Amino acid sequence: AADIINEKTNQLKNFLLSQNYPNPFNPSTKINYSVPRQGYVTLKVYDVLGNEVITLVNEVKPVGNYDVEFSARGGSTLGRNAANLSSGVYFYRLQAGNFVETKKMILLR
Repeated sequence: AADIINEKTNQLKNFLLSQNYPNPFNPSTKINYSVPRQGYVTLKVYDVLGNEVITLVNEVKPVGNYDVEFSARGGSTLGRNAANLSSGVYFYRLQAGNFVETKKMILLR
């Protein structure tokens, strides 16, 4: 974590997108991410064909660590709705400024 946290100031240095937990999941999972400077952040879930399933985050975020719950039944804790999803591979993508990272998650019904 030394490359993530500046030990002198105890502040975040880099963006970070963690692997969702649990993975595989049914019906919900948590996605954690870190933002080292305020900026516009989007976190989206896609199916294996690249179709957007849901936008979990789409707003300016201050510096900090965040987690969002994604449910294959009802979307997210933010009240957004995703259709009932079938078992399979999905991807989640964090974009903030020039930072873009994508990770894979598996839904097992």
